[in-house]
Amino acid sequence: MISRLPPVLGLAWMLAGCGAGGSSAPAPHAEACRPVTPGERVAIPAGDYLIGGPVRNPEERPERTVTTAGFGIDAHEVTNAQFAAFVEATGYLTIAERQPDPADYPDIDPALLEPGSAVFGVDAGTGYWWRFVPGASWRHPEGPGSDIEGRAGYPVVHVAYADARAYADWAGADLPDEDEWEIAARGGGHGTDYAWGEEFRPGGDWRANTWQGVFPVIDRGDDGFAGLSPVACYDANPFGAFDMIGNVWEWTASPFDASGAAGTIRGGSYLCASDFCARFRPAARQPQEWDFSASHIGFRTVVREPAGTD
Repeated sequence: MISRLPPVLGLAWMLAGCGAGGSSAPAPHAEACRPVTPGERVAIPAGDYLIGGPVRNPEERPERTVTTAGFGIDAHEVTNAQFAAFVEATGYLTIAERQPDPADYPDIDPALLEPGSAVFGVDAGTGYWWRFVPGASWRHPEGPGSDIEGRAGYPVVHVAYADARAYADWAGADLPDEDEWEIAARGGGHGTDYAWGEEFRPGGDWRANTWQGVFPVIDRGDDGFAGLSPVACYDANPFGAFDMIGNVWEWTASPFDASGAAGTIRGGSYLCASDFCARFRPAARQPQEWDFSASHIGFRTVVREPAGTD
């Protein structure tokens, strides 16, 4: 059953053009994906870094110099396998799996409050691109009847901020703030539209999992994946980090603005199209409700000193 998204949970999800989710069918170029080591991190050296810009959207920030003492960041997004190990060890239930407390939503009919999450997919009846699907969670990415069998190496999705934070605490790590995330995403470069330079496809190569086709109805999968991809299927950046751009949005620890009402996700996703939102750039940022999840959001963790492979 498809339920209406409760208004308090965000009309933005029904209107947003850039996210992730959808089918995770086996990809035609899966042989390009690298084997990964759970917990592998890459070292970001201490120093001054130029981040921000070029500004393409109002919420983006101008160029500025930030300083870091150095940190280690996950080489790839946290995978289903990693998150499953956390859940097995702790018995943790994600927000999408918990029954909402009516006291937290006094303006909503309690009958509409069901565990679930937002799933991308055009609804023929309403034309909406996002649906609130009861029963959707990290275990059931498209809702009841779906599962993550065969997707151990895919990024975990349907995680709210508290879920990502709980995993990070268990792993002895933290979530990156926006500056740390962008330093890592730029790979030591600065001043360009894309993490790898000014060309979207340098030499004709695909550098990230994005959308090709008529958005939001046809993703041709020219980049090798019509939908979500496993981690590490595209070249790493100069720091050795995979998928900082595209595939799934990633949680940061930073509020979106001074109000603190929403968190910030970075990196864009496979649903970002060149002719639509084009937020597959290191400068792009988007607000996200702290307590809500969707099929387009994942995360990675940091430790605040340089780290190699754990």
